[in-house]
Amino acid sequence: MISLRGLGVALVTPFNSYGAIDTNALLKLVDHVVEGGVDYIVLFGTTGESPTVSLLEKQDALRLVSAHLNGKVPVVMGFGSNNTTQLIEEMNLFDFTGASAILSVMPYYNKPNQEGMYMHYKSIAEKAPLPVILYNVPGRTVVNMEPATTIRLANDCKNIIAIKEATDNMDQAMDLLHQKPAGFQMVAGDDALALPFIALGADGVISVIANAYPKEFSKMVHASLAGNFEEARRYHYLLLPIMHKLLNMGNPSGIKAVMHIKGLIEHVFRLPVHPVSEDKFKEIVDTVQLTEKSIA
Repeated sequence: MISLRGLGVALVTPFNSYGAIDTNALLKLVDHVVEGGVDYIVLFGTTGESPTVSLLEKQDALRLVSAHLNGKVPVVMGFGSNNTTQLIEEMNLFDFTGASAILSVMPYYNKPNQEGMYMHYKSIAEKAPLPVILYNVPGRTVVNMEPATTIRLANDCKNIIAIKEATDNMDQAMDLLHQKPAGFQMVAGDDALALPFIALGADGVISVIANAYPKEFSKMVHASLAGNFEEARRYHYLLLPIMHKLLNMGNPSGIKAVMHIKGLIEHVFRLPVHPVSEDKFKEIVDTVQLTEKSIA
C-alpha cells in the first residue's frame, strides 16, 4: 500500500516545439524532482495538462517514467473524468504496470450532489486495479465534496486510501482530519497551505512548486512532519512570494513559466492552456530572481 506521507509533486508535462511530449525533458524533470527529495510523483494531474493528453500518450509516459525510476519513488497516475462509465472503460484498457495508485479528480462541470459524488467514486473503487486517491478541488470543479461524503467513502471502500484536499476552508480540513478513519490519508492540494495542514495532522502535500524548487519545498514538508516548525517556517516564507505569484498566474501557465526561466523545459502548452502575458512573464522573472537570491 502506497504511503502519501511526505512530498508528492504534480509533475508538469513538457512539450516540444511540435506540441508532442518532450520525453527527454520529462526524464530530466523526473531526475530533478527525485534528486530534490520528493517522495512520489503524480503523472497527468491537472498541472500535467491531463485533459489534453491522450490515453496512448499517458500509457507511453508511464512506461518510460516507471522504467527510468526503477522503483526509486512511487508513481501515481492521474485518472479522472466527469463520465463515470467512460472512466471505468478507460481504466480497463490501461496498463497500470509501474504505477502505485490512481488520483481521480472530482467530476467537473456536471455539478453532482453528494450522493452522485459518492456513487461516482464507489463505482471507480470497485473496478480500479490500484488504490484510489480522491481529489477534491472546488476551485476547478465548482462543487465541493463534504467531509461526511469523504469519510463515508473511506469507510465503505477499502480501495480508497486517501484524499488530496485542495480547499482553503480550514474548518472543512479540520473536520476531515478529526473524523477520518485510522489509516486514511489526507494531503494538502495547495502549496501555501501545506504547513498549516500538516500542523493539523495532514500527511503531506501534492505540490506544484516542487516542480521548480523540490529541494527547498521538500525540506519544508519534512521539517513540518518532524515537528520542526521553526525550520519549516523558514522555507515556507522563503517560497511564499513565488507561491502567491503563481496562484495569481493560473496553473500550469505560471509554473511552466518558472520552469522555462530555470531552463528545465520549453515554454509550450496545449490549448486551451496558454502562456501568461508578456507583462506577467516579466513579473514571474522578477519573482524567480528574488527567490533564487534568497535561496543562495
